[in-house]
Amino acid sequence: MAHIVVGVDGSEHAAQALDRAVHEARLRGARLEIVHALPEPMMFADPVFARPTPIAKLRVAGGELIDEALAGVNDEGLEIGRTVAVGHTAQVLCHAAKGADLLVVGSRGYGGFRGLLVGSVTQQVVAHAPCPVLVVVPAGRRRRQDG
Repeated sequence: MAHIVVGVDGSEHAAQALDRAVHEARLRGARLEIVHALPEPMMFADPVFARPTPIAKLRVAGGELIDEALAGVNDEGLEIGRTVAVGHTAQVLCHAAKGADLLVVGSRGYGGFRGLLVGSVTQQVVAHAPCPVLVVVPAGRRRRQDG
């Protein structure tokens, strides 16, 4: 069975990527893996007083984010897996895509500079993914072809 991986982060770009991944999974009769990457916990204050959020709580929140992303999607009849992993987003997505037939990402999520057309995570995924990558660009940003 074919296997498609899609990254979600709660952004509108990720929602559009998920919609496209669902469409591709239906066309190909593929299993769909929805992936959310959690950043490595960091402390910005005195370690004696600061307590990072426990990874278990972050994983639950990541699972809830995936549930929210799926709430607006018709996933009936699809085999769907869910992965919440700790690490840099591009690395998490590339790792999840090992053995996949396609990796789908939005052109920009909640990271990077707002003015960039393609986010740094997207650039890294395109450069390092172990399978073909589909970058979903919002309709409003597509280049006009009429002249």
